[in-house]
Amino acid sequence: MLRNSAVAFGLFVGAIHAAPVSRSESCPTAHVKNGTYEGAYDSQYNQDFFLGIPYAQAPVGDLRFKNPTSLNQSWTDSKPATQYSSACYGYGSDQWNYPVSEDCLYLNVVRPAGYENQTLPVAFWIHGGGFYQGSGVDQRYNLSYMVKNSVEIGKPIIGVSINYRLSTWGFLSGTQELVDEGGSNFGLRDQRLALHWVKENIDAFGGKSEKVTIFGESAGGASVGFHLTAYEGRDDKLFRGAVMESGNPIYYRRLNSTVESNPSLYQELLSRTNCSSAPSTLKCLRKIPEAQLNSAINSTSTSYNNTLAQFGPYKDDDFVADYGSRQLADGRFVHVPIIDGANSDEGSAFSPQGINTTEQFRAAIIAAVPQVTGKLADQILKAYPDDLSVNVIASLGDTRPGGRFGEQFRRSASYFGDYTFIAHRRKTCETWAAAGLSAYCYRFNAIPAGLPPQIGVTHFQEVAFVFDNIVGSGYIPAATPPFQGKGQNYIDLAKLMDSSWISFFHDQDPNSWKKSAAWSGKEKDWPVYDLKHPQDFVFDANVTSYAEADTYRKEGMALINEHNFDVFGR
Repeated sequence: MLRNSAVAFGLFVGAIHAAPVSRSESCPTAHVKNGTYEGAYDSQYNQDFFLGIPYAQAPVGDLRFKNPTSLNQSWTDSKPATQYSSACYGYGSDQWNYPVSEDCLYLNVVRPAGYENQTLPVAFWIHGGGFYQGSGVDQRYNLSYMVKNSVEIGKPIIGVSINYRLSTWGFLSGTQELVDEGGSNFGLRDQRLALHWVKENIDAFGGKSEKVTIFGESAGGASVGFHLTAYEGRDDKLFRGAVMESGNPIYYRRLNSTVESNPSLYQELLSRTNCSSAPSTLKCLRKIPEAQLNSAINSTSTSYNNTLAQFGPYKDDDFVADYGSRQLADGRFVHVPIIDGANSDEGSAFSPQGINTTEQFRAAIIAAVPQVTGKLADQILKAYPDDLSVNVIASLGDTRPGGRFGEQFRRSASYFGDYTFIAHRRKTCETWAAAGLSAYCYRFNAIPAGLPPQIGVTHFQEVAFVFDNIVGSGYIPAATPPFQGKGQNYIDLAKLMDSSWISFFHDQDPNSWKKSAAWSGKEKDWPVYDLKHPQDFVFDANVTSYAEADTYRKEGMALINEHNFDVFGR
C-alpha cells in the first residue's frame, strides 16, 4: 500500500470557519450539534483532518438490515477524530489492506487551514465498487491532493467522504418481511443520512451547507443518480450540484422490486445461516454474529455458484420510487447543474470475451438481457457493425485483439459500454439540456500506465486524474500506479481535470479556474450541453483536450435508450 506520510489521510477535502471552529496546529476542533470533535493538523499540506466521525448509530444487533438511525447522544468533553474507521464489509480487492466491520457508518472531513473568516463550498464523495466493495478510506481517493490544488487555483473547498453499507449488508432484498418493516436500500439511505448530517453540521468545519456538490464514480456515480431521482425527484436541498463519472440516474442494471430482486439469493442466505425455518427469517439473521454472517455471505456452495455479494439497489416504491428512464422522461429529478461523463472504452470491462463471430455477439446480447427479442437483436447488430473504424479501443487502430478476447471483441465492447454507461450519459445530458439546466458532459480518453492495449481507456481509469493522484496513493503493489513512466502531458491532464472538478464544486462552472493566474493551458472552454449542437469535452493526454460532437454511435445509443424501460427494466 502506498501511503505518503500523514497526507495520505486526506481522502477528503476541507475548509474552516471562524465562529464555530477553533484551531491550533496541534488540535483543531469542530463543534457539531452533538458535541465537540478534535482533529489532527498536517503541517506539510497545511490541512486539518477530522476522521472517523459517526453519522448514524451502528447498524448492529436489532439495527442490522434496517434503515439507518440518526445519532441520539450528545457529550460535553471533546471526542478524538484522528483515526479512520473500519471500512464496511465488502467482497473484492477494494477491501484489501483495510480493516472491516459491521460498525462502519462514519465519515471524514478535511479542510485547508487558514480560512477562518470564510465559509467554503463542499465536495461530498461517494465511492464506487459495484455496491459490493469499496470504502471512504480507500487511499486512491486521496482528496488531500485535490484540496491542495483547490487552494493553489484560488478556489478552496471542504471535502467529505463516507462509508456506506454494501452487498447483503446494505441491499438485502427478496422477502416480504422487508416490505412490511419499511426497510429497503439501506446503503443508499446511509448515504442520504450522511448528507443530512452534513447539512446540519458542516458549518462547524467551515463548510457552506447550501453549497454541497455530490460526486461519485461507477456505483458512486449511480448513487448520485439515485439521489437526483430519490423520492420521485424531491429536492430536499441537500446538494446544489452533482457529478457522475461512469454512472447515471438510469441504473446500469435491471431494477427489480424489493421482493422480485434476488429471492433466490435471499433463500440461499437463509440456507447458509440455518434461518430457513425460523418464524421470522429477518430476526434470525439479525441474531447471527457478524463474523459468522460475513463468512456465510463470502462463501460459495454447490447449490448457488454466485456469491451473495450480488445484492444491490432495487425499486422500493419509496427512495427508489420508479425507473430512472421514466423519471427523466417525466422531469422527476432534482434540477441542479451536473457533470456527467464516461471513458472511451468502458465496454472492455463489461463485454464478454471470446467473441469471434456475429453469432457469438448476438448470443452475448441475449444472454445479458433475455428480454431482447430477435428483431431488437438484429437492430443492435446493425447499429454495432463489425467495423474497426467505428468500434471502441481506437488506440488499437486496425488491429483485432484476438486470443482470449476474440476477433469481434471491439464490436462487442462498443455495445456493452454503451448499454452499461455511455448511452445513459447521453440521455442524461439531453434531458438536462431540454430542461434548461447546465450539463457539462465529457469523454475521458487517456490510457494510464499498466493497462494492456486490448482494453484501452477502460472503466475507472479517470479517477486518479480527477483526484490529482499523480503519486499513486492507494494502489496496491499488484497494481501499477497510473502515472508511472508517464510524462508531463499526463500530469497536465490531471491538473486540468482536477481543477475543472474543483471549479464546478466552487462555482458550478468547470471553466472558472481558467480565469486565474494558475491556468497556463491552451484548452478551450468546456461547453454547456446544447441540444442543437450537442458536444462533450474530450480529456486527452496526447493532444490538447477538445470539444467534440456528441453524435458517435448515434443509432445504437438511441436503440438502447428507446428500450430502457420496456426491455431493459431500468
